[in-house]
Amino acid sequence: MIDQLPGEPVSSATHCGFVALIGAPNVGKSTLVNALVGSKVTIVSRKVQTTRALIRGIVVENNAQIILVDTPGIFAPKRRLDRAMVSTAWSGAHDADLVCVLLDAREGLDEEAEAIFAKLANVAHDKILVINKIDLLLREKLLALAKAANDRIAFKQTFMISALSGNGVDDLRRTLAAMVPPGPFHYPEDQMSDAPIRQLAAEITREKIFQKLHQELPYRSTVETDGWTERKDKSVRIEQTIFVERESQRKIVLGKGGATIKSIGADARKEIAEIIEQPVHLFLFVKVRENWGEDPDRYREMGLDFPTE
Repeated sequence: MIDQLPGEPVSSATHCGFVALIGAPNVGKSTLVNALVGSKVTIVSRKVQTTRALIRGIVVENNAQIILVDTPGIFAPKRRLDRAMVSTAWSGAHDADLVCVLLDAREGLDEEAEAIFAKLANVAHDKILVINKIDLLLREKLLALAKAANDRIAFKQTFMISALSGNGVDDLRRTLAAMVPPGPFHYPEDQMSDAPIRQLAAEITREKIFQKLHQELPYRSTVETDGWTERKDKSVRIEQTIFVERESQRKIVLGKGGATIKSIGADARKEIAEIIEQPVHLFLFVKVRENWGEDPDRYREMGLDFPTE
């Protein structure tokens, strides 16, 4: 390799690659995607299994474009939707150029992590270990966890981060930029996600449902953006439908006197307006769509393959 001579221009060759984030539910993948991008591109919730389809966050670091694939959390599937989400997660890992394996520092190599590690042997790409939520564990335990994980899998590098506070995220971003392969950018430099804004708006509303409600209902609901109208006063009128499977669920979403749906709508409207930097008029409707979890068309709309078994 010949050293660059003084005064020579820096190489303008670009790099671009897909990086899949793999891990158990609730290890912080969505939070990390948003932290690396520097803006919200995927929903975050304390409830597990909130990410259903592959949502790509796009990062430009120096001369590299990193396309982050936020996969659904990998867990033991029980329903058809669960199987579709897990299958999507593994397909994201196999299709990417690099794989970031996230561990929750508190949970360590628990049963879910062990199951993921067992299947990682079939993924041929370089793997990076990312231990998240490090502010919740002593350094000695973090080092022991890193050693145990590296004894199991040949990781190229190990990072200890807090996606929530941003600690260690910049170092990870620079390393990913250095590791993605040479090639032209796939997206414009100022684009932060390949998810259409209508889809992101629907995801934000779904996030608010997760935050307001509990038990099984959020997993039995889906949101679709039906209308998006730019008005003369520079505001946007958005119409969305929340689909549930039973009339009893519709009543829960509406709440007494419509209080719950109003609260969901107010929170969603505020966040959508901040992202698109325009005033938003959000109109939410709740409808019953029986057995939508068994409808192949709904899976395609969410970017998931419909499991036949």
